Formats: sequence, structure tokens, C-alpha cells
Amino acid sequence: METADWDNVSEAQQQAVRGTWNHSSSTNFVLTSLFNESRLHLFLFSMVVVIYTLAMAGNAAMVLLIWADARLHTPMYFLLSQLSFLDIFFSSVTVPKMIAGFLFGWISISFGGCGAQMFFFMLLGAAECILLALMAYDRYAAICNPLRYPVLMSRQTCLLLVAASWLGGSLNASIQTALTLQFPYCGSRKIAHFFCEVPSLLRLACADTAAYERVLFVTGVVVLLLPIAFITTSYALILAAVLRMRSAEGRKKALATCSSHLAVVNLFYGPLVYTYMLPASYHSPGQDDVVSVFYTVLTPMLNPVIYSLRNKEVTGAMKKVIGKCGVGQPFLPLLVVYSEDHIVLPEASGASSVGVSSVAEDIKTKINYQTVPFDSCFPHQDQTRNY
Repeated sequence: METADWDNVSEAQQQAVRGTWNHSSSTNFVLTSLFNESRLHLFLFSMVVVIYTLAMAGNAAMVLLIWADARLHTPMYFLLSQLSFLDIFFSSVTVPKMIAGFLFGWISISFGGCGAQMFFFMLLGAAECILLALMAYDRYAAICNPLRYPVLMSRQTCLLLVAASWLGGSLNASIQTALTLQFPYCGSRKIAHFFCEVPSLLRLACADTAAYERVLFVTGVVVLLLPIAFITTSYALILAAVLRMRSAEGRKKALATCSSHLAVVNLFYGPLVYTYMLPASYHSPGQDDVVSVFYTVLTPMLNPVIYSLRNKEVTGAMKKVIGKCGVGQPFLPLLVVYSEDHIVLPEASGASSVGVSSVAEDIKTKINYQTVPFDSCFPHQDQTRNY
């Protein structure tokens, strides 16, 4: 309720309204479904389910890949694994409830459930905002201070940065959730949104929310605009350092890594700034739904795609995992020569077209070899076998 409308209500009416406030927590809210039964909406719903599934699979694969490959045990990939971890839960806070609401009609949500959904959404969203800023600092330290990078981004520092992102997200979520739920909701219980988000819930409050909206704006400045300013400054310094590089290959690698990060930043921060920084009069509930789908479903799906397609180390690790121990190679007799430390296997491309020769030297001229850590496939031995 706007300030002017509330001021025009008589004291008796205000007391009558306040009398119903203490019952507001016992009534469920009703969420608005994004879709109806039309064919177009069924198609859009199917697309959202597919994108959500891909987001879960892609981010889970990214976390497991970084954990499994020792070459990716670096600060940059540690932070990237944390980003994927956040994205998994960030989408799962809202999308499963939306899917269940459309399929089974479960559009009702309790007061406590609404508060829990709002809390975890704000926690994970703010933590990701802070984490993206910390990832920009990591790239700045790696490119602008390469000699001090091991000290600046030590294991302890990385853990402290991740803990700071979670702590900042928790603080933001606690403040905003507590302030939002302390308002009385004595009128309509229908939320014009597919999940409990602060701006949508405030529209139902039958009290003056002007002061809190100013607090919400200040919070948006701290959680959104300050990290954006930090990221912009970091990449301005990075760009200056890259332009001074003499190595063309070094410039290309640095720009490829940073462009991936900037793409993720723009995809995530843009919709959030639109939702939380612009006045409510500048966007409708329908527009809010579309923008919310973008940063709750689409962006988490694109993050692992952007980082994997534009990063040779990630794609190399992925190929290594897929091809490890001959997975995906044709089943052909191969001459396997191995010693105590390494095993030498034919490349799949060569194995598909070259037969087995009884002479090892002849095979070496016909087949490209790759070296695989010995422990990954066989026990330690020193011999030559025909398979």
C-alpha cells in the first residue's frame, strides 16, 4: 500500500486492519503460474524443463570435472566450481516448485515456505554476485601480478573468499527476509509471480513500504552496483596489462578467459539490476516473470557452456575423462606396451584405420601415441602384451 493511500485511512480503519495482521502468518500464499494449457505454453514449459535439466547436468559435470582433474586444481577453477555449485541450488530454489505447480496444480505456498524460498533465493543470488566480483579479482591477480599470484591466491585465501561470499549472501538474505515478512499481508494472498520474490511480495503488503523500498535500493547498490564497479575496475586494469603484453599467444589466452567471465557477468547482473534497481513503475509483473526466468533458469545453464567452450583446459580435461581407459574408442586388437610408470596407447583416430603389427617399430610409424598415467588403467608391471 502506498504512503498516500495509507495516510488517508482513518485511525479506526487502521486499527481494524492491524487487528488482522497477527493472522497473516497462518494463511497460505498463492503463486501465479507462468503457463496455461495452450500449445505454445506447453512448448515453453517443456523448454524450461529441458533447460533446467541441462543446467543441473552441466553444472554438476563442471564441479565433478574440476574435482577429478588435478590440472584444474587452481584458484580460478576452484572459484568456478563454487559458481557451478551455487547455480545448481539457485535454480533449484524456484524451478521445481514452478514445475510442480504447472503439472499438479500445487500453486499454494505457506507463509513459512514463502519465507524459506525468499531467504535461500536471496542468499544464493547475493553470494553469486559477490563470487563473480572475487573471480574478477582472481583474474586481475593472475594477469597483472603473476609473480605474486601464488601468494595473493593461496589455498587459504581462496577459502576465505568463498566463505566471505556465503557470509555476505547470508547477511543480505537475513535482513531482507526479516524485513519483508514483518509486514502485514491482510488483503489478497495471490502473488503475481511464480515464486516468492521481495518486489512481488511487497505489492501485497497492507502497510507503508516506502521506507523499506529505500532500504532495498541501498541493498541493491551494495550487492549489485558495488560488485559491478569492482569488476569494471578490475577488467580495465586487466585490459591495460593485456595490451602491454608482447606475446600474441598470451594476449589471446588472457582475453579468451576474461571474455568468458564478462559474458557470465553480463548475463547475471543485467536482469538483476532491471528487477531490483529500477522503480516498480518501470516494469510490469509479466516482464518480471520473463526476466526472472532468464536469471533463474537460462543463465545457470549457459555458465558451464560458456566456460567449457571458450576454455581449452576445460575442454581438454573433458576429453581426457571421456577417453580415459579407452572409453569411446573402437574395440580392436591393439599392441599395448607399458612400463612401470606409463602405458602407451594408440590414439582412437589411428586405431580405427591401422591394424596390429607384430613389430613395435612398425606400429610406431603408423599410429599416433598418447601417454596415460599408468595407475589409471592397470596395475604395475613391466611387460608387453597383445590385446
